[in-house]
Amino acid sequence: MKRILLTTVALLISVFVFGQGRFGADSAECVRYLSFYQQYVKQGDLDGAAPSWRNAIKYCPPTASQNMLLDGMKIMRKEIAKFRSNPIRKKELVDTLMMLHQMRIDNYPKYAVTATTNKAVDMINYSETGKEQEVFDALGEALDVAKEKSSTTVAVRYMDYAIALYKAGKMMDQGVFDAFEKSVGTLELVKKAKPSKMVDDAIADIETMFASSGVASCENLVAVFQPRYDAAPEDEALLSNIAQLFHYTGCTDQDLFRHAVEGLYKITPSATTAYLLFQLYSALPDGGDNAVKYMNEAIAYEDSDAEMDAQFNFELASYLFSKLDRRAEALAAAKQAASLSQTWAGKAYFLIGTIWSVSKCNGNPIEERAHYWVATDYMVKARNADAALAEDANKHISTYAQYYPLQSDAFMYDLVDGDRYEISCNGLRETTTVRTQK
Repeated sequence: MKRILLTTVALLISVFVFGQGRFGADSAECVRYLSFYQQYVKQGDLDGAAPSWRNAIKYCPPTASQNMLLDGMKIMRKEIAKFRSNPIRKKELVDTLMMLHQMRIDNYPKYAVTATTNKAVDMINYSETGKEQEVFDALGEALDVAKEKSSTTVAVRYMDYAIALYKAGKMMDQGVFDAFEKSVGTLELVKKAKPSKMVDDAIADIETMFASSGVASCENLVAVFQPRYDAAPEDEALLSNIAQLFHYTGCTDQDLFRHAVEGLYKITPSATTAYLLFQLYSALPDGGDNAVKYMNEAIAYEDSDAEMDAQFNFELASYLFSKLDRRAEALAAAKQAASLSQTWAGKAYFLIGTIWSVSKCNGNPIEERAHYWVATDYMVKARNADAALAEDANKHISTYAQYYPLQSDAFMYDLVDGDRYEISCNGLRETTTVRTQK
């Protein structure tokens, strides 16, 4: 009997000590207010829960209940929204919210990943202007803690804040590089642990932000991406990102761009990759045949739409004319562009008119000058299709009119203004309208 009594007393003492440790010196008040506010929370009444919750957080240590901290965050967020027009009160509430996050981080290490991530997200949502460095640091801490469990949102916003600090003159180039390496490096860990399109998209977003930040010269891009390419030369997502970024920043003359695009085309041939190869080879002095080949392949792929095909045909026509002097092919491509899209029609007609205007045709006085009639026809089409081209088109039309045959010369060949005329010139053929100088 004595042993049972001692055991019971010992058990009661241990329970009392444990309870006092968990619920603090004012354990009765702590437990009472925890119970009070939780009843309101269960009913979804955060406003009603707030007074008792404030007493609970006053009497209870953080270890009393993790839910006390989580519920307090919900209450704070609702009150922040309520006092958004009162900056002083809002700041007090935000400070309390951040304090609750830190309590959770400090006292519940098992949930450190979620806690640091949530704190960073709330800092993004609620921090005042001028606190960008603090938010940036919090995002960085969240990435350090979470590692392969990091949030893609946190990684993207980390880079976003780095660029904002750089543009505000509060971060040097190296800081942006470091942020880029950290954010992408962390997401590579996430990808390795659990591959997903969301992670690939986040990496692509960060790389695009970096490329457009003003920090990324071609030399800098090579310095950043060459080691990543060397480590994973068949990573489709990486190859795609390199190709797009180097194209976006005009670094298409870099060997790394060529390697990435060729590797990507080998893995997943498409209109986009074929187009990038066109750009690559069109920039090389001896890349003409390959450039035309890949552009024709880009046009042939089913994943391109009419607008894209029109653009591709127009760019092919421009390249064939200006770089290769293959005029018949250029005219055919330009006409195809005009037929596919009203958006590109004006530019295509303007190009056709230009090609005809510089053609040298042999024959009698009419045959030598008839190409200016065709050039005029297409400049008229160009201004009708695209009002933005009207002024330039009219200037060219006025110039061409100075080279029309004289009316007397046309009469000698039984031609008068308005007649239809078939012209054949160095493989180029067209039907036009007779025009003369009076």
